[in-house]
Amino acid sequence: MAPRVSVLLPVRDARATLDACLDSLAAQTLADHEVVAVDDGSADGSGERLIERAAHDPRLRVLRAQPRGIAAALNHALAEAKAPLVARMDADDLSHPSRLALQAERLERDVAVDVLACRVAVGSEAGEGMRAYVHWVNGLLDHEAMARDRFVESPVVHPSVAVRAATLRGLGGYRDFDGPEDYELWLRAFDAGLRFAKLAETLVEWRDSPGRLTRSDPRYAPERFRNVKLDALERGALAARSRPLLVWGAGRIGKAWGLALRARGLRQVAFVEVDPRKLGQRIHGIPVVPVPQAGAWPGALHLAAVGQPGARDAIRSEAARLGLLDERDVLAVA
Repeated sequence: MAPRVSVLLPVRDARATLDACLDSLAAQTLADHEVVAVDDGSADGSGERLIERAAHDPRLRVLRAQPRGIAAALNHALAEAKAPLVARMDADDLSHPSRLALQAERLERDVAVDVLACRVAVGSEAGEGMRAYVHWVNGLLDHEAMARDRFVESPVVHPSVAVRAATLRGLGGYRDFDGPEDYELWLRAFDAGLRFAKLAETLVEWRDSPGRLTRSDPRYAPERFRNVKLDALERGALAARSRPLLVWGAGRIGKAWGLALRARGLRQVAFVEVDPRKLGQRIHGIPVVPVPQAGAWPGALHLAAVGQPGARDAIRSEAARLGLLDERDVLAVA
């Protein structure tokens, strides 16, 4: 009989944290699960330790492969998964004992939910940026909130997610490319009309170590995330490439978006600013205009490209006063 949940666990050179991760999975109150661990060419003994652990726990299945990267390892695990539900886990993270039980119960009960995450906690080693992201992502609990801010950052933490195996396979699994494989998958899922949800419970401890891929691998650099966002926008809101674009915010984020839009041949017509020192200037040849002039381009798409706390909500309020509709006329980006 197939287990209820298959945990997809890619492993590469994670010997220092692997036992704690596996202990947290072995302690799950949902005993009816399997862990499909793919040793992605580890050179630190991680593969051997997985085999040792599997000898004492038949729920742990070990697949060994040449190093091909996390996307290939995840697709390998997905192809071998036996359960109707799959959950993600990284080898340096910890799951609360009730995590799999709560996520399985929700997905089995609620057919309207396709992608189910949970809140996460970070340890004392986490930097200020990681803590700010976790505070933000933990505040996005329903589909509408996650969809609204999906172009800001990933609205779910990858190792906190559970999904039906058929749904993930139907999306084609993970795309192996020079960018963030998880975030690209979530944007494709939104494009496909899938519904997201997030449990209010904090069920994953997300480690933030200096060697974490999101810190050390160029695939997770800000410009790679921006390219994935632009790809999704060009499939959707910017499919009509002639649509004029206004970037709200002429700071670091706004300027980076302006350059990225120009590089793709998209038509930015203005920056929108409240800072009087910037009004009337031209940045990269684009005029900086005050908020009251932002409605001067009918049919434009307005990108709220700011990062300060509260700034996105302020832009949405100002845009609404101009008769602009959130998500149709205004999208938050970062």
